[in-house]
Amino acid sequence: MNLDFLYGVLNLSFWGYVLAALLMVQFTFMGVTLYLHRDATHRSLDLHPALRHLFRFWLWMSSGVVTREWVAVHRKHHARCETTEDPHSPVVYGLKKVLLEGAELYQAISRDPELHAKFGRGTPDDWLERNLYARHRNKGIVLMVLADLVLFGVPGIIIIAVQMLAIPVMAAGVINGIGHYYGYRNFECPDAARNIMPWGFIVAGEELHNNHHAFPSSAKFSIHRWEFDIGWLYIRIFQAFGLAKVIRVAPEPARDIARKHVDLETVRAVIINRMHVLRDYTRTVTLPVFRDQLRDAGGQMSRRVKKLLVREPVLLDHNAQSKLREVLAGNQALQTVHEFRERLRVLWNGSNMSNENLLQHLKDWIAQAEASGIKGLQEFAASLRGYALQP
Repeated sequence: MNLDFLYGVLNLSFWGYVLAALLMVQFTFMGVTLYLHRDATHRSLDLHPALRHLFRFWLWMSSGVVTREWVAVHRKHHARCETTEDPHSPVVYGLKKVLLEGAELYQAISRDPELHAKFGRGTPDDWLERNLYARHRNKGIVLMVLADLVLFGVPGIIIIAVQMLAIPVMAAGVINGIGHYYGYRNFECPDAARNIMPWGFIVAGEELHNNHHAFPSSAKFSIHRWEFDIGWLYIRIFQAFGLAKVIRVAPEPARDIARKHVDLETVRAVIINRMHVLRDYTRTVTLPVFRDQLRDAGGQMSRRVKKLLVREPVLLDHNAQSKLREVLAGNQALQTVHEFRERLRVLWNGSNMSNENLLQHLKDWIAQAEASGIKGLQEFAASLRGYALQP
């Protein structure tokens, strides 16, 4: 008896089915990262209308995602990150809940009209969105199930399961959960976001979560040359065919070593590049001074103190803050570099300060740092004079 019909119209080999499932899931992640995330949410990328419609249709079929809901939830995540208003913070809910129930946390808030009104502005509101994608979200999944069964037969059941689990497990669970719990940090942004390279590359660049939170409006998530953002590769390919336009990428510091005076351009350059400034401060000031004090203390200072000195202050709990105050009270050098770092933050946290006050603050900071007697701090202060805007 001929049973070929059980394997669908395509009648693929075993590895053919595996490849088909992989490609379909990757196309779903491509739609999430390029269309939902970089284009619709952060507007760092401008996709061709045809490509937008293709991704909208595919995401409707593969996950039932509605653009406005996804965008609103993600924007609120950035606006309220690691607070009780964050829709899916493992810092608040715990890693286990976000990892295993991330999709449920998303569903609990995604259909709130107030959320859409506040965070969903600028998303599609055309006839297709109102009358098909938003009104009949589950019919897309039904259509995908039928298509998989016709094309792949019985193995299509497994492919369906893989497709349906891809976003709840990898996006809602791994990225929103592990991406705020384990991994490395290039930048001390005011949240717990981490990069989970290299094993997370299968989620289209979204695994570079710390980089993204440091520069949310950047279309490119990789920072170091060894970091691989496959989403950026997709963008470059679409650019070559005129299907995508990059609006913004993360700023790169421009320095003029001959520049000695400090003016408003210096202030603006320091503020724009604040993530790089803080990272350089940690590397060239905080850590060298800490290592010197650790050596001089002869083992009486715990290496765990380094995390307290480097970590974004808002992420330290009460016990950590108490420990940090205790350490600083007993070490003048560490207290000095810590205080200078916090004073430096005033440049981008002082939203109510005039340009003249910001300029004077930076001038005073540099002058006092150069007079501090701490070599690393003096050299760093001198380097700030060379900050300039990109031409």
